[in-house]
Amino acid sequence: MSQDSGADSRRERRKAARDLRPSPAPLPPRRSRHARSQIVIFLNFCLSMALFLMLAAGAVIYWGAGQFEGPGPLRQEATYVVPSGSGAQTIAAGLEREGIISDAQVFEYGVRFAGAGGELKPGEYAFTPGISMRGVMEKLRSGKSIVHSVTIPEGWTVQRIYDRIAASEVLSGEMPELLPEGTLRPDTYLVQRGDSRKGLVQRMKDAQDRLVAEIWETRNPEVPVDDIGQFLTLASIVERETGVDSERPHVASVFVNRLRKGMRLQSDPTFLYGVYGGAGKPSDRPVTQSDIDSDTPYNTYRINGLPPGPIANPGRAALEAVANPLETDDVYFVADGTGGHVFAETLDEHNRNVQRYREYERQQRAAAEAAE
Repeated sequence: MSQDSGADSRRERRKAARDLRPSPAPLPPRRSRHARSQIVIFLNFCLSMALFLMLAAGAVIYWGAGQFEGPGPLRQEATYVVPSGSGAQTIAAGLEREGIISDAQVFEYGVRFAGAGGELKPGEYAFTPGISMRGVMEKLRSGKSIVHSVTIPEGWTVQRIYDRIAASEVLSGEMPELLPEGTLRPDTYLVQRGDSRKGLVQRMKDAQDRLVAEIWETRNPEVPVDDIGQFLTLASIVERETGVDSERPHVASVFVNRLRKGMRLQSDPTFLYGVYGGAGKPSDRPVTQSDIDSDTPYNTYRINGLPPGPIANPGRAALEAVANPLETDDVYFVADGTGGHVFAETLDEHNRNVQRYREYERQQRAAAEAAE
């Protein structure tokens, strides 16, 4: 083979290799320097703003946390009533208005951040000077509000009980219709400011219903009362005759003995109730002969057996005394001048007791006159 032929062969191989080599892709068009600078500026602005907002938010959160956790503006003890159904926003506005917290918005956000928005309980709360917003929140979450008491003495009539409840500045709302005598339980009831008067009366009625039914079930079946109404009526008479718990079973025994013997009860509180009703006899008015002779269905000096209904609201001691009275033969009793009574089986013995009590009264009057 000649040299020219070998050279041609090499040239052909190089040409074929060049033909097989990929051609380079075209370069993208070059951005202008102006376009590149606008994008960079925008991205830098966005980054700066995000950083600024993060720092600002952190500063606000730090400041808010300090306000929420730090001492509040209150300078002396104060109370605040959270109405039932109030939301966090309403409560916060009221607390700020009363000067208990410094910023309603901070308090509201703090409460919501703590997840306590639906846990703030209604009621009247006392706050100490300098209490923090967190302290206020925790107190409202706890529900440890101020508790007031309404005390109803044993032996009061429904009318007197209503008068006390109506006069209470702690309770709210109208009074219900007057309930029948004997249906309210005398006791001390705990209430919160804003509780309804109707609600308290209903609590008292429910409590008396339960108490009377409970004691009725434990009664001595030989007690001469036909039903729970008569049982309540006799208990109300015992309640009004003595304020000494220890002698109520003895007083009950006297009335039980009288009922068994067919004797009239001759109880002074009954004819007084018939004359004056639930309002009661005025304290400055003496008992008169016309009161004793009054023709009412409650005058047990004139009627046989029990009056048509209770004359007061008896408590537990009087109810238990009637359910299980003392076993005695006594059918009389009279005051002994010391708050209690003396009892007798016969009229002669009773008359002597009455004379002793009248002598005691004369001595007391004489001593009072001598001291003037």
